[in-house]
Amino acid sequence: METSLTRRYLLHAIAGLASVSWLDIGWALAASGPRLAAPEPFSFKRLREHARQLAKRPFQPTPPSHPKLLEPIDYDTYQQIRFRRDNVLGANGSGAMPVELFHLGRYANKPVAIYLVENNKARQVRYSPRLFDYGNTGLEGRLPDDLGFAGFRVLNPAEGQGDWLAFMGASYFRSSGELSQYGLSARGIAVDTAVPERQEEFPRFTALWLQQPQHGGNTLTVYALLEGQSITGAYRFECRKEAAVVTDIHAELFQREDIVRLGIAPLTSMYWYSEANHRRATDWRPEIHDSDGLAIWTGKGERIWRPLNAPPHIQTNAFLDHNPQGFGLLQRDRDFDHYQDDGVFYDRRPSVWVEPKGDWGRGAVHLLEMPTDDEIHDNIVAFWVPDRTASKGTSWSLDYRLHWAATEPYLPPVGRVVATRIGRSGIPGQHEERPVNGRKFVIDFTGGALAELKQRYDIEVIAQASRGSIENRHALKVVGTEWWRAAFDLLADGKEPVDLRCYLRLGERTLTETWVYQYFPGNHGLPLAT
Repeated sequence: METSLTRRYLLHAIAGLASVSWLDIGWALAASGPRLAAPEPFSFKRLREHARQLAKRPFQPTPPSHPKLLEPIDYDTYQQIRFRRDNVLGANGSGAMPVELFHLGRYANKPVAIYLVENNKARQVRYSPRLFDYGNTGLEGRLPDDLGFAGFRVLNPAEGQGDWLAFMGASYFRSSGELSQYGLSARGIAVDTAVPERQEEFPRFTALWLQQPQHGGNTLTVYALLEGQSITGAYRFECRKEAAVVTDIHAELFQREDIVRLGIAPLTSMYWYSEANHRRATDWRPEIHDSDGLAIWTGKGERIWRPLNAPPHIQTNAFLDHNPQGFGLLQRDRDFDHYQDDGVFYDRRPSVWVEPKGDWGRGAVHLLEMPTDDEIHDNIVAFWVPDRTASKGTSWSLDYRLHWAATEPYLPPVGRVVATRIGRSGIPGQHEERPVNGRKFVIDFTGGALAELKQRYDIEVIAQASRGSIENRHALKVVGTEWWRAAFDLLADGKEPVDLRCYLRLGERTLTETWVYQYFPGNHGLPLAT
């Protein structure tokens, strides 16, 4: 997450903020609503060329807008600022999607230009303090007319309140998804994330163009100009709300400088603890996470599930692949009782699945995990890193689809992991046979080929460890459920991580996806220092 932004700020800023004259560009605006600049020609081709030319020039960072005026607008003050409902863009328009704009503040102090598009013409929305209700902040009448906006959100037209899509901060965007609850974020690009001796860059969307659905359709199109120290880009987002929210993305990128690690289709989430490592928690709730695992569908068809971790130090893992069929950060646990949180509803947080289009070639899905001791920090990042060298002057053309849904859109034909638990190794009651260097891993699978199986005792637990030894492996159907449980003991000394793999097999038939995990001996079960 951009250093000037906090997770708590963005989550609540997006979730807490809903007589007409018609413009010739198809947007319905109140007579007293936003004023627009003169129309100018617009097309994606023009935007792409502008991004290409910018890459040939030195980077010019966007300065904060009136930083002394914005500094007092902290989290609590920001919550009182509302876009006036009678100024909503597109409100009451036939088939239009209503849009509100975000105010700037201490943690989002760099303006982004907002344009409305129709018939190949764009008109910039002019900021004015009168567009906002400042509540009891004391800001009424104190802000200039050139302050600017921080981003936008799209309201739910049917319900008349709440929103389903928001762009705000660097190149971040998010959707409340199928279950109407914000959680993890996507962003345009990741540059040198977790690269030793290099500082991560956070390119920004400096301008956004919004185009209402065309010809009775249901797609809001968002165009974006990306600018960063090492890269520029032109983006087209085709966003539609169906059962899930689907975003089709086309990006044209141009490199100003060399990049060590270029992250495509990056997803950013939060994982503190789950049933696997709950003994490290200092909070009363049973689990706290926006996502509980990384799912990968490889180019060869293998399904992989990697439960997330909050490791003792920053950890990066790469999953090599060729033309991946998809990957995503998912929230598979949908049981409210597992979270007991009726304020932010972790059981409703969306899963996001990345579906590549075209030939992505060779590369790797990278997973970055960072330690955390609170839920306010985004500590999980996943993205695709191509094998191709990201050197100065290189251009990229990318196409992919994001699914903001309750689960992955293409369920595997085999059993899926639904829980991972870790505890003391050995057999209960036999203390003398429980080695101090051992841990027991219990993995629950359900669905796919497992559904047709009754209790039996010839299902194999295929488990491997990068070091140490595996003992006491077995699999049984959990009584009264459709779940099958795999269990094994790992014996490993030292503190270096152990990479584990496990799946269930019956004869030559693979019954489940492959569970992979990174375990840190000597660290499990210990609370993080605060």
